[in-house]
Amino acid sequence: MTIKSWPAKERPRERLFELGARNLSDAELLALLLGSGGAGKSAIDLARELLTRFDGLAGVLATDFRQVARVPGIGPAKAASLAAMRELGHRQLYAEVRDRDVLNCSEATREYLRARFRYCKSEIFSCIFLTNQHHILRLDELFQGTIDGAAVYPREVVERCLAYNAAAVILAHNHPSGVAEPSQADVVITRKLRIALETIDVRVLDHLIVGSDQVVSLAERGLM
Repeated sequence: MTIKSWPAKERPRERLFELGARNLSDAELLALLLGSGGAGKSAIDLARELLTRFDGLAGVLATDFRQVARVPGIGPAKAASLAAMRELGHRQLYAEVRDRDVLNCSEATREYLRARFRYCKSEIFSCIFLTNQHHILRLDELFQGTIDGAAVYPREVVERCLAYNAAAVILAHNHPSGVAEPSQADVVITRKLRIALETIDVRVLDHLIVGSDQVVSLAERGLM
């Protein structure tokens, strides 16, 4: 049975207009993004399958859209819609911090990083490049893999700072385990980068470790 044949009061779109998006289930909201069913299933059936297969909404949105596209009935178009929705959410959060002093809106900055990286399945090392007023010039994902001396290259960070004419940086990376506790390797690479960037008068303001439920600041821990 297709959704169109359901009673109007049970259809996700009609329920959204009547009750508001906040009152719809994850499956109903996903079904609206998918737009239609496939492989003999309704959009709701496909949404429920995605939630089961990828361990809930967070898992669906964290999974690479190419992998989602391979689920029978999804395909590139529906997977692209989900990827676009996730990116729009990230951009909304980014817009809240982009033109502000990141030190004065530290919670918004942390929430943005947490939304962007907390469900990543690999470790991603990023730099937020800042002006003298601590406004964001750019956020780059520079390195992927385990944080150690072989994975993060200070020379590349220095080159990016010079290219963007950055006055300061905030370092950030996620822990795929979900535990944001800094490791000794995190402390070591932070100090290496701070020393390297001092040679070009760029300040390292912080190194933020992104976990599932929190973002830990090395500066606040006195580990810089």
